[in-house]
Amino acid sequence: MHRPTAYSPLRWLTAFLLVLPLLTQAAEELPSWNDGPSRQAIEEFVQAVTEEGSKDYVPVAQRIAVFDNDGTLWSEQPMYFQLLFALSEVKRLAPEHPEWKTEQPFKAVLEDDQKTLAAGGMDGLMKIVGATHTGISTTEFSENVERWLASAKHPKTAKPFTEMVYQPMLELLNYLRAHGFKTYIVSGGEVEFMRTFAEEVYGIPPEQVIGTTFATQFQDKDGKYSILREPKLALNDDGPGKPVSIQSIIGRRPILAFGNSDGDLQMLQWTTAGDGKRFAGIVHHTDANREWAYDRDSKIGRLDKALDAAKANDWTVVDMAKEWKHIYPFDSNQP
Repeated sequence: MHRPTAYSPLRWLTAFLLVLPLLTQAAEELPSWNDGPSRQAIEEFVQAVTEEGSKDYVPVAQRIAVFDNDGTLWSEQPMYFQLLFALSEVKRLAPEHPEWKTEQPFKAVLEDDQKTLAAGGMDGLMKIVGATHTGISTTEFSENVERWLASAKHPKTAKPFTEMVYQPMLELLNYLRAHGFKTYIVSGGEVEFMRTFAEEVYGIPPEQVIGTTFATQFQDKDGKYSILREPKLALNDDGPGKPVSIQSIIGRRPILAFGNSDGDLQMLQWTTAGDGKRFAGIVHHTDANREWAYDRDSKIGRLDKALDAAKANDWTVVDMAKEWKHIYPFDSNQP
């Protein structure tokens, strides 16, 4: 039987076919990012901290990256998705609470009275969240969220909320993990709400999801064990609460952080205040055609002080309209 020699075309073809996927992967690690300042800054940072022998080299164990969720990994307009879930739960649970027909803010929710609902302010919203998020077990709450996510659709795109994620940020998460980073969510969103979809959608497991938490207690009812969610906050994971929770839960200062609003300012400050090379990124919503355009005057995801801090400290500000080829997975050619 003929064996191919060292210079056989067959052997060279075989070697090329084996190496081709690796070459393609290297060329397409961030395919939805235009070759602009943000992509260049990300790639230069990752190369600097992962190349052995580099003066900026960071050991794998210390490659911690943290990401806000709302407005950073998925959309947050026209209202935080968790709040839309809470409003939907009020309507689902209304038959069990006839008093809600006359009691505010629940009456406004049932009647779709946006004016009265807005007038209720934060106190009204907290009543709604408390009624729909607590008084039940963690298992029951997660099942409620999963049921809602399976059928609910975004009011503008009619897409499932789990498809309203940013394709470029999904690529960035994968890119970082491929270079030895451990990726965390650090968000003002409620932790159990995010844990229901974070692993499937982002590849981030539950133990790497940090968020606002309600107080809980262990229950034993005739040998049936559960964790009861109580109607009081244990941690507000927003603003200055983010660095506190990072230190408490992760125990390492991140070397990379991404956010999109003033609620992320302290997390970005904490990250960049550490020794060695650091990266702070802000997703700037500038695309009114494919997504939304908002920053300083927005009631949702306001970006004001953090935008000023980004300019003063040379943080990376991602211009969505200019720097992202695609916004969502459903409007890209990516799998």
